[in-house]
Amino acid sequence: MRISSFSIHPVAVADPPIRSSYGLHSPYALRTILILNTDDGISGVAEAHGGDGSIAALNAIRPMVVGMDPFQLHALWSNWGKPDTSGDRSQTWMVPGENPRDARTRAFAAVEAACLDIIGKAVGKPVCDLLGGRARDAAPFSAYLFYKHAGGGGEGADVREDEYGECLSPETMVRQCRQMIEKYGYKEIKLKGGVLDPEIEIETIRALRREFGPTYPLRIDPNCAWSVETSVHVGRSLREELSGGGYLEDPTASMEGMAEVRKRLLAEGIDTPLASNVAVTGLDDVVPAWRTDAVQVVLSDPHYWGGIRNVQRLSDLCDALGVGVSMHSNNHLGVSMMIMAHACCVSPGMHFACDTHYPWQSEQDEVLVGGRVKFVEGAVVISDKPGLGVELDMDQVARLEERYNNLPYRKRDDAAEMRKHVDPAWQRVLPRW
Repeated sequence: MRISSFSIHPVAVADPPIRSSYGLHSPYALRTILILNTDDGISGVAEAHGGDGSIAALNAIRPMVVGMDPFQLHALWSNWGKPDTSGDRSQTWMVPGENPRDARTRAFAAVEAACLDIIGKAVGKPVCDLLGGRARDAAPFSAYLFYKHAGGGGEGADVREDEYGECLSPETMVRQCRQMIEKYGYKEIKLKGGVLDPEIEIETIRALRREFGPTYPLRIDPNCAWSVETSVHVGRSLREELSGGGYLEDPTASMEGMAEVRKRLLAEGIDTPLASNVAVTGLDDVVPAWRTDAVQVVLSDPHYWGGIRNVQRLSDLCDALGVGVSMHSNNHLGVSMMIMAHACCVSPGMHFACDTHYPWQSEQDEVLVGGRVKFVEGAVVISDKPGLGVELDMDQVARLEERYNNLPYRKRDDAAEMRKHVDPAWQRVLPRW
C-alpha cells in the first residue's frame, strides 16, 4: 500500500465574537482539511490549523508523503526532521498553534492522523485500538466558557444563530454554563479569563461554584494576562473554588513565573495545581517544569505536539513523574474532535477532562457526513468504526473552501479585531494586571 495522492482543502468556519487575552475572535476561524488516498482505494483524513503557514508546511511535506507506505510513520518523522526548538519556546506573544517553530510538527501531526485513519480502515480497527488499546471508551470534555459580545459569528448570509448572547458579567457566564451543561452534559467547567478585571473573573468563578456546587471541578485560564502578584492573589482568592479537581492555568508568563506563583501559594498552604500549554510546549519542557514545580498539569494537543502518538508519549512521561495531563483546544471541526478523542482514549494518564471549542462552531459548518459529533454526558464515545470513524461531506468542504478563498485574511489576528470592534487603541500587553 502506498500514498497515491495528497490534497489540501483550506476552509473558513463561522466563529462567534469570543474574547481572550489575545483579543477578539474574527467572524471566521481558519482550518485545513487534509485528504490522503492510497493506491488501493483507501482514504485517510485529518484536520489542521488554518492559514498560509499551515498550508506551506503541508505542501513542504507533500513530496515525502506521496509514494510512502502509510504504516512507516517513524521513517517519515526521521526524514522530515525535528522542528527547530531554538529561541523563544513559549507561545506567550503568539496565537496558540500559530508559532512558526512548530509548523513542521503540526504538518507531521496532520499526516500522522490521516495515515492512522488509513491504517485503521485497512485492518478494520479504530485508531485508538491500533496504539495499544483504549484506556477509556469515551473522552470527557469540559464546558469551555468565554466572555463574549453579542452575535454568533460569520458575515452576511453566513451569520449563525447566537444561542448565548452577550456574556460579559458573572451572571451571564453562569447562564452560558447552564446552557452548555444542559445541552452537552459536561461534568467539568473551564473559564477563559484574562479579559475583564481579575476581581470580576474571581467573582465569575465564585458564582459558578455557587450555581453548580463542588461536584463540578473548576479551572480558569487567563493566557498569561496576570503578573506573579496578581496570579497569587487570584490563587489565594479561589483556593476553595479551584480545589477538588480544578486548576489555575497559565496565570502568568514563563516557566520561572509559574514556579514563583507555585512557590508563593504553597507558602500559604494553597496547593492549587498550575496547568500550562505555554510554559510547556514540548516533551523536552516537561522534566524542567517538574523539577522547578512550575507545572502540575500539562495541556497536550495532538496538533501542535506532533500527533496522537506524541500525546500518548506525553501521558506516559507525565504519569512516571506524577504530573497530570489534560488537553488544549483551538477552534475546530469534527475531524479534529475525533483526533482529540482518540488521543485522550489512548492516554491513560489523562484524568482531567479535555478542552474543546466545538460548541462554538455550528451544525451549518460541519464537514462530516451525518453532522456534528455527539456528546454523551459530556464525553465523546469511541465507536467500533475503523480509523477515526468519520467520513467527509465533500459538498460542505467545497462550500467552506470557497468561503476561505473569498476572505481577505489568511492569519488569525485577535488584536486587530479588538481594534476594529471594541477599542481602536487596544494592544495585547502582558501582564495586563
